[in-house]
Amino acid sequence: MRTEPSPGTLPAREHLPAGNAGTPVLDVVIPVYNEEKDLQPCVLRLHEHLSRTFPYAFRITVADNASTDSTPQVAARLAARLPEVRSFRLEQKGRGRALRTVWSASDAPVLAYMDVDLSTDLNALLPLVAPLISGHSDLAIGSRLARSSRVVRGAKREFVSRTYNLILRGSLQARFSDAQCGFKAIRRDVAQLLLPLVEDTGWFFDTEMLVLAERAGLRIHEVPVDWVDDPDSTVHIVKTATDDLKGVWRVGRALATGSLALDRLARPFGDDPRDREISGVPKGLARQLVGFCVVGALSTLFYLVLYSGFRTFSGSQIANALALLVSAVANTAANRRLTFGVRGRGSAVRHQAQGLVVFGIGLALTSGSLAALNAATDEPAHSTELAVLIVANLAATVLRFLLFRAWVFPDRHDESPSTVVASHTPTGPTVPTGPTGPTGPTVPTGPASPVHATEARSPYGTTSASGPYNGTADAPYDHQTWGDATMQMQPVRPNDHDPRHAR
Repeated sequence: MRTEPSPGTLPAREHLPAGNAGTPVLDVVIPVYNEEKDLQPCVLRLHEHLSRTFPYAFRITVADNASTDSTPQVAARLAARLPEVRSFRLEQKGRGRALRTVWSASDAPVLAYMDVDLSTDLNALLPLVAPLISGHSDLAIGSRLARSSRVVRGAKREFVSRTYNLILRGSLQARFSDAQCGFKAIRRDVAQLLLPLVEDTGWFFDTEMLVLAERAGLRIHEVPVDWVDDPDSTVHIVKTATDDLKGVWRVGRALATGSLALDRLARPFGDDPRDREISGVPKGLARQLVGFCVVGALSTLFYLVLYSGFRTFSGSQIANALALLVSAVANTAANRRLTFGVRGRGSAVRHQAQGLVVFGIGLALTSGSLAALNAATDEPAHSTELAVLIVANLAATVLRFLLFRAWVFPDRHDESPSTVVASHTPTGPTVPTGPTGPTGPTVPTGPASPVHATEARSPYGTTSASGPYNGTADAPYDHQTWGDATMQMQPVRPNDHDPRHAR
């Protein structure tokens, strides 16, 4: 899995500006391979739909995956005919590679893609991207498996699709309903941080991106779609399914070992009422209490089972110590991840050591209770022992939560303000450098130097079109001169903004 450094944490979501001269709000990518027959009808239909219904400036980018037929010529003719259409040529195959390359080089704040067959009804496009424009969500996907979706396809594809999504739910604990529908969108600021973590360059690209986004706590919006299967699809089901299963194993292993730096995708949810500063209420206390109570209840049951088992071959004090030690390690690990949201293996040993100190306090409390019981009666009943231990554990649990919150996992967010993501910080307003011509609007330039037409700049670096693929663009957009492709989006704040929520 990719673990190279990432630019930083995500900023709080903001509604995109109502207008930004020279820069389209939406860039729809159509990855193609040998689609000379379907490409032109697809682009013309999509262009007509967006021109008629989409209220913002848009771009359509044809990403050619090393086609060997006349697909590149068809794409070039469409780009010359329609100002909003661009063509992009890659010399290597792979849908994931095409999407990552074009999305990385695009300046549009919302990035989408759809299959060339247009199996998904285009009326779902605006509902797909609207939550991203408004700042409500980070990614959006079309779902053929939602209850209100209307789908026409064969029994074999239906079985394969549902089986695959069941595998994702069972193995990777995915909660989204449809990983492979060719109808998705993502905010560019999210893509800049998420795409370097995605390793696959083929059909599993979608699934890996969604799983990592979900595990990182990003918000994924699902849109029910009307979908009609294309009987002439060139997707090889057996090979694709095999590659997907390999991808599931690889991603599952990386998540289990903690080798992915998903904490770099953390976003300060400034609009979340749980994060507001309320006088007299510590930040996040209610959520942490709920999580701690759930973990504590499960830990108590686990402890009682262990105690009953150890009690069959040892005395009460030894059984209590062993059961409390094992359950305390499990309790610290569960609270670290679920209650206090600490991810990764950093400081895990220190947290467990501090947890053992808390365990020692709990051991003294419960052992003292047992000693008092044994002093009161020579042979107390087993049920009496359990009742005393339950009361003692409740007292130890309250103390454990206070120590966890104040000492083991203190909230340090206020000590270092969140960083807004951008590859550079503009020194002033960005001004378009040229008028809109037949090749479309000129991208505003920032402090970075322009990239030559034989190169493409992306968050991964700059690579010649003839060089090997290493996560960068394999070819430029039709001999255009590009500025910095990571232009910072300017937020739009409502007039009635509450100063208590200032970021």
